[in-house]
Amino acid sequence: MRLWRRGRAQRPPRPISGPAFAGKRTKDLAKQLPPGSIAVIDHQDIDRVAAEMLIAAEVVAVVNASASISGRYPNGGPIRLVEAGIVLLDAVGSHVIEAVRDGEPLTVHDDALWRVDEVVAAGSVLTIDHIEAAMDLARLGIGGELRRFAMNTLEYIDKEAELTFEPLTLPPLRTTIKGRHALVVVRGHDYRTDLHTLRPYIKEYQPVLIAVDGGADALLELGLTPDIITGDFDSLSERAMHCGAELVHHVHPDGRAPGREELHAAGLHAGSSYEEFVAEGMSEDVAMLLAYEAGATLIVAVGTHSTMVEMLDKGRKGMASTFLTRLRLGPVLVDAKGVHQLYEGRVRRSDLLLLVLAALAAMAIVIVATEAGRAFAEGFWVTLQDWWGSVTDWFS
Repeated sequence: MRLWRRGRAQRPPRPISGPAFAGKRTKDLAKQLPPGSIAVIDHQDIDRVAAEMLIAAEVVAVVNASASISGRYPNGGPIRLVEAGIVLLDAVGSHVIEAVRDGEPLTVHDDALWRVDEVVAAGSVLTIDHIEAAMDLARLGIGGELRRFAMNTLEYIDKEAELTFEPLTLPPLRTTIKGRHALVVVRGHDYRTDLHTLRPYIKEYQPVLIAVDGGADALLELGLTPDIITGDFDSLSERAMHCGAELVHHVHPDGRAPGREELHAAGLHAGSSYEEFVAEGMSEDVAMLLAYEAGATLIVAVGTHSTMVEMLDKGRKGMASTFLTRLRLGPVLVDAKGVHQLYEGRVRRSDLLLLVLAALAAMAIVIVATEAGRAFAEGFWVTLQDWWGSVTDWFS
């Protein structure tokens, strides 16, 4: 919902008002926001996926307790929010989360969040110029993040070396994966676009559809039912939970199982309603490992983290497991965008058959509809009869 347009460094021409809702987890809050609301968050370095969820929720303003772009790396969330016409009031302080009563009407104006004539929190409204300057500085310093990433990965390997590449015990599955392609869907970067462009690939190859949490809803939106849903089910809708897919709950080797209480509260229990898969890493990594260990010949990843910035969006703890998972899977794993680019130029046998049938149909129409076509057909039929008569006389 675009309520104002601005130039490169222009402030909103009037106050922006709406019901305010606060939450420390941006992605959870975004699912509950009514259109026209003000989202009050505490999210340092707003990532691209969180920004796109806020945009989809049609908020008019975002008030961030933390720095939306700290300079640690060039995160793409703030620029998307501002380009979408959403006012971004930045770095107002953590007290704002407790100060806001959900649903109360508030106003963003003059670098502050107002309750009538009272300032609830003050910061600075970010413009495109502000954000681009901060991103330029962040690009210069990304080498430091790369070094921290490498150190974190080495530390992760040191702690989890025995678990990183050892065989995993698969849960019992009804779905046959061995010898098939697997499509792992995460509700992440460009997942909608990738799924739409992969429709011909899905139709021809019929890959096993493995959804990670909210990725199940992404498939259902396109009229596709996932075969397997895995993860901690923190963002799984009721519709997805009961869509008929096999549920595989991610459990960490140390026994941690986020989401188990929610499953039990929904009346689902291990061994009957769902299976458990013990593996280290993030949920999207575990989904790929499940497909790999079950014998998938190719794993196509939709919405997963693959670039340096995407991994930084995920956080250093997540980066290490994702990086090592990709090392383990090697050439079996490909990104959805690569598959689409290769696939769209491929001539399929079914396409050739349709082309031939279309040509024959066109010829038949010409023969039936025109006098010249009928004369040609009659002549061809007489010639064919003469040829057949010669052949039968030769054998008699």
